[in-house]
Amino acid sequence: MIRASKLVNLLIGKSILETVLVSTISVGFYIRAFPPYFHGWGEATSHSIAGWAVNNATPWDRVQVQLFIDGRFIATATAAQPRPDVLAAGWARDQWHGYSFNAPALTEGPHEARVYALHESDDGVRYTLQLLGDPIRFAVSADGSLVNLTKQK
Repeated sequence: MIRASKLVNLLIGKSILETVLVSTISVGFYIRAFPPYFHGWGEATSHSIAGWAVNNATPWDRVQVQLFIDGRFIATATAAQPRPDVLAAGWARDQWHGYSFNAPALTEGPHEARVYALHESDDGVRYTLQLLGDPIRFAVSADGSLVNLTKQK
């Protein structure tokens, strides 16, 4: 009886150690593949979706961003336009982190845009997307201009 309980305790301990090992490996892979260090924000202006994107791990680098409207891919760009407000707020080491996408022809009414940071890992073997900020809700008016519906914080 005593040996059986020692064996059970040994097996439980082994299972716990294996769980910790697998969890550590999984978290390491996740952080490498899906980095948690992109920050950004966007809004709908009268004729574009514009904002900024910064990679906190390398704040002087330019971030590739992708625009999706209503779940459909629209375009890729580099966030490299001047945004002195981002520099002044301390989010980046220089002001060149802005992006702007001209709005495509859309039907009148409400729409939703999402801007993602494009992250390359394993020397181009894997690409992942990280949403920057919140989804951008906007409406297209009869004259084709955009009206920002996202509540300002």
